Amino acid sequence: MPERERFEARDEAGALAGRLTYQLTGAIVVYTHTEVDPQFEGQGVGSALARAAMDDARAKGRTVVPICPFLSGWLDEHREYETLVARSTRKIK
Repeated sequence: MPERERFEARDEAGALAGRLTYQLTGAIVVYTHTEVDPQFEGQGVGSALARAAMDDARAKGRTVVPICPFLSGWLDEHREYETLVARSTRKIK
């Protein structure tokens, strides 16, 4: 939902399962927060949101700044997106 600056995951009935929010400035996208509804935790919703967000950034030629701790950790395990990520020399925890 570009107008809301977020990606949403919904179940088959249309219920909101999770969201990943972002802020966009030119070609830089800052992913700020990932939230999964408790009833959908452990079902891959967060990973699906992360993959959709990163694939979107790749398709649009954007540089990613992963402020969200979930996404940052997910990216540590998914090095295929490393070329999109702006990393500093220090890790913020």
